[in-house]
Amino acid sequence: MSQPASSHPLDSLTGAEFSATAAALAGEHGVDAGWRYASIILREPPKAEVKAWREGDPIVRRSLAVLWRKQTNEVYEAVVNLTDDVVESWTHVPGVTPNFTIDEYHDCDHAMKENPEVRAALAARGIHDVDLVLFDVWTYGGAVIPEKWRDRRLGWVDLWKRATPDGNPYAHPVSGLKIIVDMNTMEVLEIEEHHDYGFPDVHGEYVPELTGITPRTDLKPLEIVQPEGVSFTVEGSRIRWQNWDFRLGFNYREGPVIYQVGFDDQGTRREVAYRLSFAEMIVPYRDSSFDHYRRTAFDVGEWGLGYMCTSLELGCDCLGEITYLDAVLPDTAGQPWTITNAICLHEEDNAVLWKHVDPDAGTEVRRQRRFVVSVHATVANYEYLVYWRFYQDGNIECEVRATGVMVTTPMAEGEAGKATGTTIDTRTYAPFHQHFLIARLDLDVDGDGNTVVESDSMPAPISEANPFGLDLHTQATVIRSEAEAGRSYDWERQRGWKVQNPNKLNAWGAPVAYKLVPSASFPAMFDESSPILKRNPVIGKTLWVTRHHDDQFWPAGDYPTQAVDDLHNGMTAWIADDEDLVDQDVVLWYNFGIHHITRTEDWPIMPADTISFWLKPFGFFDRNPSLDAPRTSTATCAPGHGGHGHDGHDHGAHPHDEGHQHDHHG
Repeated sequence: MSQPASSHPLDSLTGAEFSATAAALAGEHGVDAGWRYASIILREPPKAEVKAWREGDPIVRRSLAVLWRKQTNEVYEAVVNLTDDVVESWTHVPGVTPNFTIDEYHDCDHAMKENPEVRAALAARGIHDVDLVLFDVWTYGGAVIPEKWRDRRLGWVDLWKRATPDGNPYAHPVSGLKIIVDMNTMEVLEIEEHHDYGFPDVHGEYVPELTGITPRTDLKPLEIVQPEGVSFTVEGSRIRWQNWDFRLGFNYREGPVIYQVGFDDQGTRREVAYRLSFAEMIVPYRDSSFDHYRRTAFDVGEWGLGYMCTSLELGCDCLGEITYLDAVLPDTAGQPWTITNAICLHEEDNAVLWKHVDPDAGTEVRRQRRFVVSVHATVANYEYLVYWRFYQDGNIECEVRATGVMVTTPMAEGEAGKATGTTIDTRTYAPFHQHFLIARLDLDVDGDGNTVVESDSMPAPISEANPFGLDLHTQATVIRSEAEAGRSYDWERQRGWKVQNPNKLNAWGAPVAYKLVPSASFPAMFDESSPILKRNPVIGKTLWVTRHHDDQFWPAGDYPTQAVDDLHNGMTAWIADDEDLVDQDVVLWYNFGIHHITRTEDWPIMPADTISFWLKPFGFFDRNPSLDAPRTSTATCAPGHGGHGHDGHDHGAHPHDEGHQHDHHG
C-alpha cells in the first residue's frame, strides 16, 4: 500500500523495500534473470512484539521472499533484514511448487500464440487468427498431475476464442483441446485432443455495442455528496472513523489485511481483533468431464488475491466522497509495480440505525452510517468484490460479491443437457461449481486470552412448567482443544460462535464477547475419500479454531500448487498436536461462500451474487454503543414528511410514513 516511510511494524512493504530485497539476494546469493520471484511479503514481527510496541520504539523491517531457479525448479525461501541490509536466512524448500504469477500468465499466452504445434492444432479447427484466442493457464492439483511431469512447474491451458477483436472470449470455449506446458521453459509437453463440438451460435456478448441492446435512458441521476468532507482520517496505515480505529495493510496473497482493530468505548480503547483477512479461496468445478476435471482453483494460494486486484474508478466501482489508496507489489524480478486506486475507502448511508415512535414524546431516529474498505479482484473470468464494513453499533460485516462471466462448455450435436450443469444457451451448458472462501479471523476480545463457545438455540420440551412449548434456551459448548477444532453449521439450532474473554465480565456478570454470525454456509459435498477433499480438508467444516502461532497463515498449506494434501503447514498439521484452546490466543477460520447451481440469468454476464458474515458484539458493551450517534439534520431529509418529531407534530403519523422520506444525499 502506497504510504510514507514506515512508522509501524505492520506497515506494508514499500516499492523501495521490494527492490532492496532483490538487491540483497542478488548480491549475496547470485539471484539473476535465471530466477523468478513468486512473492515478496512483509515478514510480520511476532504478535507479542507488535502488541508491546509503542510509537517511537525501534522497528526492524524484514521481508520474506519465495523464489525459484527456472533451470532446476529449486525453490528457496529467504528472509532479508531490510533495516541492516542483510540476508538472515536462505532455505531450500524441496518438493513444493510456489504460486503462479501474473507475469507467467501473460508469458504463457504469448508463447502459445507463437508455438507452431499449437497454431496447427487451432488451424485444424478452423482457427487461423491466434490473436483472437485467449490461452488461459491453470495450475494442477497433485491428484491429477501426470506422473511423468510431476517434478516440473506444470500448467494446463484452457483455450477460448473471441468472435471479434473486442468480443467476450469466454463466450466461445475451444472445447476438447488442452495444452500441457512446462511453465519454466514454456515448452509444450502435450496437446490433448479429446473432442471438437465446434462453436455453437450463442448470445455471449454483454456490451451494448456488441449486443445491439440499447441501454435504458429513464434512470435519473443519484448523487452522493459530502460537502463538508469525510468523517474519517488516514494517517499512514492507520484509519480512524467514529469510535473505530485500525491499520490497513496489503500483500500479494491476501489483498487487504486489517490489523489491530479497536473501539473507543466512552474514552477507553478496547481491542476487538488483531488481524482480519482472507486466507484461501477454493473453487472446485463439480463436473468430471474432460473439459473440467482439472478445474479446482486455489485463487489465494495458487495465484494471490492481491496480484489480481484491479484499479477502481470513481463513480463506477465506488460512489460518493472517495479516498483511494494504491497497492505496491513485486513482479517476478522482485521489482515494484503499482495498482493505482486499488483500495477504496468511503462512508455510506445505510438506512436506519435505530428508531422508536413514542406517542407522547415523539420520534427518535438515527440514520446509520458505515465505513467501507473495498477491493475488486479479477480472477480470469470471475470478479470478486470484497467489502469490509464497520458500523457505529460495533458490528463488523464482511461482504463478497461474485460477478463476471461463467465458465461454459459446448455440448455435442443432439445432446439435450448435462446432469452436472445448466443449459444456458444454444448447445451450451454452465457446470455447477462452488466458491469456498476462508476468512482468517484473529480476534482479541479485550485481550488475547479468549475462549470460543458454540451457541445453539434449543426448544424446551412441553412440561408442567412449559405447557405451551414456548420456552427457548441456548446451549453453550466450549471448544476446549484442537481435537474439537472443526465445527459445522447447524440450521436447525441456528448455530453461532462466540469468542469470549473469560477474564473480563460486563456490568451484568457475563464474559465480554464477539459473536461470529454465520451465513452462506454449505457442506462441501465431497466423499470422504475424495482427493479434492484430501488436498484441502479445510472446506469440510464451517469453522475451525486453532491456537495462534506466528507462522500459521495458510490453512490449505503454504504451497497448495500441485499439492496432494495440506500436511505442509496446513490445517491438518496444525491441529495434530491437540493444543488447549481455553483462555488462549485463538484464531478462527471461517468457511463460507457460494454453492453455485448455475442459472440462465447468470449468462452472458453474472449479476453480482452477494454473501456476507458478521462479527457482532455480544455482551461486549453494557448497552447500545451507538447512543452517541448524531441526530440527522432536517436539511438532509425531504421537508414535509414527518421529520424527526422533536416538536411533537408527528405523534399521529401513519406507521408507513417513514417510507415516504427521501434522503437527498444518499
